[in-house]
Amino acid sequence: MAEISIEGVSKRYGDVTIIDRLDLKVRHGEFFTLLGPSGCGKTTLLRMIAGFIVPDEGRLFLDKQDITRLPAHKRETGMVFQDYALFPDKTVYDNVAYGLRVRKLSSQEIDRKVGGILARVELGHLAKRYPGELSGGQRQRVALARALVIEPRVLLMDEPLSNLDAKLRIQMRDVIRQLQQEANITAIFVTHDQEEALSMSDRIALLRSGRIDQLDTPEGLYGSPVTAYAADFIGAANLIDVQGQQADGGRTVVAIAGGRVAIPGAPRGDACQLAARPEHIGVHTDAADARVPAQVVHRRYLGFKATYALRLADGKIINADLPAASDPIHSPGSPVFLSFSPDCRLVRA
Repeated sequence: MAEISIEGVSKRYGDVTIIDRLDLKVRHGEFFTLLGPSGCGKTTLLRMIAGFIVPDEGRLFLDKQDITRLPAHKRETGMVFQDYALFPDKTVYDNVAYGLRVRKLSSQEIDRKVGGILARVELGHLAKRYPGELSGGQRQRVALARALVIEPRVLLMDEPLSNLDAKLRIQMRDVIRQLQQEANITAIFVTHDQEEALSMSDRIALLRSGRIDQLDTPEGLYGSPVTAYAADFIGAANLIDVQGQQADGGRTVVAIAGGRVAIPGAPRGDACQLAARPEHIGVHTDAADARVPAQVVHRRYLGFKATYALRLADGKIINADLPAASDPIHSPGSPVFLSFSPDCRLVRA
């Protein structure tokens, strides 16, 4: 295990800033995810940690060792690339053994280590095959085995599941997490997929334009987003303009689109919006309890739930998810009234 510390790191290409004075600490043994859309800087940051890119400013530490300008092959990190980067002319065995041969281990030690890691990823019976003879999931496990067999202090993964089909991606999440925990290794995982991040991570850094927008646990990032950007990126929350706020004991009464919503906490002084996830909105036929008026635009049946598009009084369209078993089936054009769960949050616009 190892701790990664990043202090004031920046990277620019010409006039474009990719990483902007970023500070971050990844703890010993945690599965840490860099999450964000294309172009937010997550892969550039990972490659700086790996040693493939040198920052323009700032420093990086592996435990207390300054690795800012240490060559990649001396950093004791293992890397899994998006396209796996396997040698097509080498067998599974030789691909996995490559890093050990570079380190000049004995043939007996290489046999022992390669055999052990291939058994852990359930590929021992395919040791003599070539990458072109393997499925996508098998190639991905070879890439993992090659990164882990050198016993790195940190495992780095750059969108390793993006080339797999949906079912296999879910299976491989469990494989990666289990291997990381078995090896007791610090892991940094890059993805643009919020579901991958939520399901695998101990903590997540949500990146935005080269900076960290929010750093939190999966539960914290989903349940307590701080910004509209975080609320929208994680879970696709409805973002509703706030027309007024008023303190009411330990809660805040928020005025929105012809109605009022009460949520826990104090009013916010900055420009903000109400973040309401689809599952936190109820759809009713009566106006009790200061519910917010709306009109049904359409209903979509999705098996375990029904999703409604709803037009508020100010014209904004929002979405609500109702469990299919308790959905009364509101018709398009019907007037309805919306209730909002206390789990809704005020976020920075």
